[in-house]
Amino acid sequence: MTTTAPPVTTAPPAAVPHRPRPRRAGLYLLLALATLFFLLPVYLLLATAFKTPEAISLATTWQWPRDLNWASFREAWAKVGGNVGNSLLLAVSATALSAVLGSLNGYALSKWTFRGANTLFALMLFGMFIPYQAILIPLFQFIKGLGLYGSLGGLILAHVVYGLPITTLIFRNYYAEVPDALVEAATIDGAGFWGIYRRIILPLSVPAFVVVVIWEFTQIWNEFLFAATLTNTSSQPVTYALSQLAGGQAVSWNLPMAGAILAALPTLLVYVLLGRYFVRGLLAGSVKG
Repeated sequence: MTTTAPPVTTAPPAAVPHRPRPRRAGLYLLLALATLFFLLPVYLLLATAFKTPEAISLATTWQWPRDLNWASFREAWAKVGGNVGNSLLLAVSATALSAVLGSLNGYALSKWTFRGANTLFALMLFGMFIPYQAILIPLFQFIKGLGLYGSLGGLILAHVVYGLPITTLIFRNYYAEVPDALVEAATIDGAGFWGIYRRIILPLSVPAFVVVVIWEFTQIWNEFLFAATLTNTSSQPVTYALSQLAGGQAVSWNLPMAGAILAALPTLLVYVLLGRYFVRGLLAGSVKG
């Protein structure tokens, strides 16, 4: 009678704690230093806004105030609060119109072939490279001829027209990756131009719309030249009002800094809420498969 020895079992090796590689640790350190460097203006902005006018000097530029002066924000809001409302109306309206028109342009140029489509698209893209200063005088005359000078309507029109090239480019590139078989199948089922757009193209457009909304809202909110030349006192956006806070011979620097913080909050909120989708939207449709 033979007996078999029980199988020998070996204990698994002890898990080695993961340690970051020296190169990766150095990269993280470099990124942290770069982040601190780019946040220096933000620190200076906050430190100056919370100081009283008497405490602001070159010697105390980088010192954090002992007592926070919230009155700077109340006074700045009293002067630019109405202009923030103008900017919100301007940015939301112009962004929505630019996004919808750019989506329709991109859909027509990518899924409906017609003679001269490529030439028309190239001419539209040419508008992206025309600086504001080059068309400021004819734009001023055009807006004045329409009777829209001095109103938010004229400023909205200017931003919509100037935003169409980039929005058309984004949507055309995105829709070019939508399979043509979907459009052909819908055409066979009897759907027309608007039916295909509403039932097929529009539901697939969320990533592209996110990119366009973030891009256009930021550009329109921060624009200054059109705001200074196409509006009057009652319709001026917040960017122009900020320039007036620093006017005069003796500047209370806490007011412009506090006003800049208040004016930056809407765009910061947009990036906080939609920033995670921005890169996804830029990359969506860039790779087939």
